[in-house]
Amino acid sequence: MFEIQVRMISPMTHENDLDRVLVDFLYSIGYIKYTSKDFEEAKKSIGFRLFKECFLLHANKMWSVDELITCLNTSRPTLYRYLNKLKSLDLLEEEHEGIAKKYRLRFGNFKKAWSFVEANVKLAMENYAKSVEHIQKLAEGAE
Repeated sequence: MFEIQVRMISPMTHENDLDRVLVDFLYSIGYIKYTSKDFEEAKKSIGFRLFKECFLLHANKMWSVDELITCLNTSRPTLYRYLNKLKSLDLLEEEHEGIAKKYRLRFGNFKKAWSFVEANVKLAMENYAKSVEHIQKLAEGAE
């Protein structure tokens, strides 16, 4: 199931600090929790580190779950919570190696992976528009 939080934001193109831009972006799409008071904590979070250190900075590497757990020094349930969030955004590709799964950003490139998110948002908005139109027709018929 595709799921994203959509907020109206101003792009932080004036900011050169990758961490600051990335925290703000990942918060705006609902991937991580963050308040302006806990920027340093957000940077230390498993979700942020998984995205930045593993998938963004090593975009071509296929990561096994065990490698991710070791790299992030986290538990399996915590890792899967964030992997599942990224999968629900349709940003990851999955490869099966025997019974083990490996993950990376789609196409090994964040910009290309994001095109899947945009396509899913467009489809979701078209479906909402059809539902709104149908609700309006039903409401007019109920008068």
